[in-house]
Amino acid sequence: MYKNFDEVIAAAKQRGPQTISVAVAQDLDVLLALKAAEDQGLVKPLLVGEAAAIKPLAEKAGLAGARVVDEADQDEAARKAAELVRTGEAQVLMKGLINSSNFLKAVLDKERGLRKSKLLCHLGVFDTPGVGRLMYMSDGGMNVAPDLEAKKEILINVLATLKNMGLDKPNVAVMSHNEQVNAKMPSTTDAAALVEMGVKGELPPCVIDGPRALDVAASAEAAHHKKIDSKISGAVDVYLMPNIESGNMVGKALIHYAGAKMAGLVLGASHPVVLASRSDTPEGKLCSIALACLSAPR
Repeated sequence: MYKNFDEVIAAAKQRGPQTISVAVAQDLDVLLALKAAEDQGLVKPLLVGEAAAIKPLAEKAGLAGARVVDEADQDEAARKAAELVRTGEAQVLMKGLINSSNFLKAVLDKERGLRKSKLLCHLGVFDTPGVGRLMYMSDGGMNVAPDLEAKKEILINVLATLKNMGLDKPNVAVMSHNEQVNAKMPSTTDAAALVEMGVKGELPPCVIDGPRALDVAASAEAAHHKKIDSKISGAVDVYLMPNIESGNMVGKALIHYAGAKMAGLVLGASHPVVLASRSDTPEGKLCSIALACLSAPR
């Protein structure tokens, strides 16, 4: 269990620097985040894109010595950046100044990309004051209304990533509006089915509970008050959300009302993928890079 992002950064430092391949790297904000990660001993940047645009920005960011792979065409630069990870020259892929959908097409390219899972998903990680442990939430960013099979795949992706981070048997809450299984509420029947899969050993190691409302997942006292027997209430690591709306809104509520810090990764590829938003804070970008470095295949 990691209590906060400081512990993640410390653990990633111990692992040693990972080479990070940046697609269309002519983006000063991304380069500044990479410089901060390099200063922490987390990464060795490998910058792919238009060299004439990258080099002055890299010098401004303090990365004048970074390796640059010259490719002016943005889609081809994204494919090259992914291929460098695929062939082992880098361990992490990061989005630069390119449209997200074009970037993800490169990730999924059958010949040069990092396609592995049946689907990609987003993992949001939250360092929230007063909680005492990192919260891992999926999927609030990519899959709009996942069905049971998609939720299973999302959970498998998340558990594989956490295992690479050293979390061998995390506590998983499959989220809904309450704890009653109701055929009219697919989130509850999906949760019950996933718990049954866990009992049958059809999922990677975890302690899984569901369906669970947020109050019961967050508080052992709430579970006791509602007479719900749960081994993980108040100690949940992974919150598997029923749809993109709930994941997105809970995540933003944590940030804006609870003062949480957020980092995130795209999962389901063969290697970690950092898809940072321009709205992410510099600290958030650094923490996302640290998560990627820590979860890269060993």
